[in-house]
Formats: sequence, structure tokens, C-alpha cells
Amino acid sequence: MTDEHDTSTETVWDEHAYKVLAGAAVGLLALGTIVYHYVEDWSWVDALYFSTVAVTTVGFGDLTPTTDGSKLFTVVYVLTGIGIITTYLRARLEYRHAKRSRRRS
Repeated sequence: MTDEHDTSTETVWDEHAYKVLAGAAVGLLALGTIVYHYVEDWSWVDALYFSTVAVTTVGFGDLTPTTDGSKLFTVVYVLTGIGIITTYLRARLEYRHAKRSRRRS
């Protein structure tokens, strides 16, 4: 194998991983939005807003889960979501850096 082939394979894998992570991030926000909409009876906008604020660890505190079920969901959601969002953002930055490097070559 040549170095060129290794780089090409790595680039394809990075792009695939990036797309999977992007899908996971969107899916995570969709899941949170749906759960909070139905369990907390929040509007779709409030549910999306809270889901985003929770997994990005901003935590404004203007909306809070009120039922035991939604509180337990939030614990799992935040712990899982922080990992997914952090990994997605890291992959996004690496993807943009690789794309810029390829353009310069």
C-alpha cells in the first residue's frame, strides 16, 4: 500500500464518521425534543430549546423537568449527550481542517 492510499482511506473514514456523528447529534436533539414535549407537555420550541441547553451544558434554568421520569431521563440524556455533542464538535473541527488542507494542496 502506498501512503496516498492510506490517506484516501482515512479521509473516507473520517467523512463517514463525521456524518454518523452529525446524525447522532441531530437524533439526540430530536429524541430529547420529543420526550420533553410529551412528558413535560412543553411546546415543540421549548422542548428543543431545553434539549439544546441541556446537552451543551449551558443550563439557563428557565425550564426544568418536573416529573421523576423526566428527571431520570435528563440525567441519562445529559451524560450521553455531552459525549455525543463533544465528539461531534471535535470531528467537525477536524473535518473542516482536513478540507482546508486538501484545498491548499
